[in-house]
Amino acid sequence: MKKHKTGIFSGSFNPIHIGHLALANYLCEYEGLDEIWFMVSPQNPLKTQSELWSDGLRLKLVELSINGYPHFQASDFEFHLPRPSYSVHTLEKLRAAYPERDFYFIIGSDNWARFDRWYQSERILKENNILIYPRPNYPVKEDELPETVRLVHSPVFEISSTFIRKALDTGKDIRYFLHPAAWEYIKTNLQYYSANR
Repeated sequence: MKKHKTGIFSGSFNPIHIGHLALANYLCEYEGLDEIWFMVSPQNPLKTQSELWSDGLRLKLVELSINGYPHFQASDFEFHLPRPSYSVHTLEKLRAAYPERDFYFIIGSDNWARFDRWYQSERILKENNILIYPRPNYPVKEDELPETVRLVHSPVFEISSTFIRKALDTGKDIRYFLHPAAWEYIKTNLQYYSANR
């Protein structure tokens, strides 16, 4: 039986924006993935907790942003694992929980440039398929990639969640950088944003 090709797009999604969505859309339509799970990370070991919006808010915005598109799923899988959440453990638990799927771990070329800093990075490479997407100023030498790693040639999206948060903090109308449902939720429910209008 053919296994389902499932991309794991793990991140803070603090918040999710159209760059994330367009990239995932590309990976499904052009790179042969059957589906992508947006795996909201409760705590990135390389980020401080104070930078993060609440777990529930970030997950809610992902759910709103992908609603109705059959190839995308929101996942709180890491919420139920020990913290801080390390990718090597998450991927191991995913393979055990869903043996009917082939997982592809999705990371940006900026993360690939510092991948040797990741916890048990060699084990991640040995045990998993990895897809690298391009980020500005972080070129990848394709001919030097390990056997389990592949560079995808997706469009480069220069939007960042940091930009989104700073824009919201100063009351900018950035509706076209977010999914309409996420924008409406933020505009209606985030008090700090409403106070700045």
